[in-house]
Amino acid sequence: MRTLIAIALVICAAIPVTAQKVKTVECEYTYHAPENITLEQAKRTAIERARIQAIADEFGTNISQTNITNISSAKVDFQSIGMSEVNGEWLEDLSEPEMAVDFINGMFVITVRVKGKARELTRAQADCVVRVLRNGKEDRFESETFFGGDQFYISFHSPANGYIAAYLSDGKGTVSCLLPYPNQTDANYPIKANRRYLLFDPEEGDDYTEEYYLTCGNTPENNQIILIFSPNKFTKALDRQATAQSEELLLPRELPEAEFQKWLAKCRRRDPEMQVTRKHITITNQ
Repeated sequence: MRTLIAIALVICAAIPVTAQKVKTVECEYTYHAPENITLEQAKRTAIERARIQAIADEFGTNISQTNITNISSAKVDFQSIGMSEVNGEWLEDLSEPEMAVDFINGMFVITVRVKGKARELTRAQADCVVRVLRNGKEDRFESETFFGGDQFYISFHSPANGYIAAYLSDGKGTVSCLLPYPNQTDANYPIKANRRYLLFDPEEGDDYTEEYYLTCGNTPENNQIILIFSPNKFTKALDRQATAQSEELLLPRELPEAEFQKWLAKCRRRDPEMQVTRKHITITNQ
């Protein structure tokens, strides 16, 4: 899939490294999916939960009376715990998740094995809020489902000053850079604390802004929006300008998925304060 825009470079500079435990972790997890979700959603959930369980097994969990109701010695209760409540975060896959799918009693049963690098969290991170919006600028327009031709925005709010970058993975091996914008000469996008940013909105008041519209082929597409935040500047991914079929279209800069993941893992190992938020979206034809 392609968006109708151009895009820029991302961000730069060396960061002091804080010693934190980085471990190789792995886990096998079986997920019984409810009937109201698709197979694609079930697979994503199974992988996410396997990663969370692997982190919990290695680094433990953060038990809080207000939001953790039941954690057994063997398994995490996923009705009451999420990635932010385990004492670590997933950095990168060391191998592709192995998955087996069965259909039992009218539901998908997915067994997945994951192996990767995870880092122990030794202090709280900034509580950033990221929303992907469909055809509207208010947070109530947040959506995971889009149609070809829809305009989309990202709503972002951070309690700390820092820098952000936004990417789109098309699920077919290509990642496109959405932010910073192409004409930003400093190659980074600084943000201020306690301000709501509406990215990709020309009325936002920034010096240069691109608008983005989503397109789709004959079959539904599963894309991923990746929002990166750090209080520190971070190095730029080595992307390159995509070639448009029409001279009137200026496409985002892009790079292969494998190169992007390698770059991101390297940045996260060097910067313990970097956060990555992933939002899955589905695009279909009307």
